[in-house]
Amino acid sequence: MEKYEIHKFLEEYKQKLSDMYQALQIEEKEPKLKKLNDEIASPEFWNDQKRAQAIIVEANALRDTVLSYTTANTQYKDISDMVDLALEDTDAMMMLEESIEEFKKYMASLEEKALFTGKYDFNNCILELHPGAGGTESMDWADMLYRMYTRFCARKGFKCNVIDFQAGDEAGIKSVTLSIEGPYAYGLLKAERGVHRLVRISPFDSNARRHTSFCSCEIAPQIEETNDIVIPEEDLRIDTFCSSGPGGQGVNTTYSAVRVTHKPTGLFVACQKERSQIRNKEIAMTLLKSKLLELEIKKQEEELAKEKGEQMGINFGSQIRSYVFCPYTLVKDHRTDYEMGNITAVMDGDIEGFMLEYLKMKAGAKNE
Repeated sequence: MEKYEIHKFLEEYKQKLSDMYQALQIEEKEPKLKKLNDEIASPEFWNDQKRAQAIIVEANALRDTVLSYTTANTQYKDISDMVDLALEDTDAMMMLEESIEEFKKYMASLEEKALFTGKYDFNNCILELHPGAGGTESMDWADMLYRMYTRFCARKGFKCNVIDFQAGDEAGIKSVTLSIEGPYAYGLLKAERGVHRLVRISPFDSNARRHTSFCSCEIAPQIEETNDIVIPEEDLRIDTFCSSGPGGQGVNTTYSAVRVTHKPTGLFVACQKERSQIRNKEIAMTLLKSKLLELEIKKQEEELAKEKGEQMGINFGSQIRSYVFCPYTLVKDHRTDYEMGNITAVMDGDIEGFMLEYLKMKAGAKNE
């Protein structure tokens, strides 16, 4: 690299680091992290285990962000210190160029991290799939999306647990609820909230006609500490039923599965993951509180959108993405116009590009 190129690089990335400091809210997060670390070190910290777990999740998220920025800043300073020697020594110049390339890659990952500044973005999440009208064809589409998201989780190293699963009568699924655990799981997957549209020649149609199917995807942050969400007993209806699907006599003959309905909103959740009815009820209550939190987040987003004169378009009648298998192959996000022609890769979980493009669009709109 020439001297002027090095100085141009240093000026450009000095500004980028300054922008990242603001975007990642480091000034606010550093003292908050110190306060949480002091609380974690307290002897009474584990007296309330649910609260302690929530604090640890929050501290880990803050630490991850602060440490990422600190690492980038240190790398930049190291590169700055190498410049004078590199201008005089060929080997040192090669080392400098390698360091610059590594630093650029790290900054690219840091810029992605700046997309996740929401309060719950670092959290695990709950994902639900519900097929639209269309019978077996729509239920098969829901099953295809279920496979796509589990493949995505495997690619990211996320842990994916089935909380509730209702199989279709002939094929596919009537509904599925997943718990997805991993760093920024909610921050990423919230981009998937909405209606997904499939166009293909239906394998269930003997006349081989083209069909259009829909499936809604709901995403909610999974929250460890839910004391701030109090639900009066009279607002709940709790039903128990036998678990469906494989699992042996103990699962299918006892009323271990639980469905909890929130009467004021009509929201309901079901859990049949555990053999214990008590444990399933605990999980269902956590899921319900997560859905109520997501409902509040949606309301805030809608109010903000109204102030900006935007249309939210997240109801069942408006699709966010189309997956076309026939007469051509294309997956297109209607919010960002991001598209991929390799539909096989998409259905195998290669969907992070769609999520990041949506988050970049939202971040740009937020900064306007």
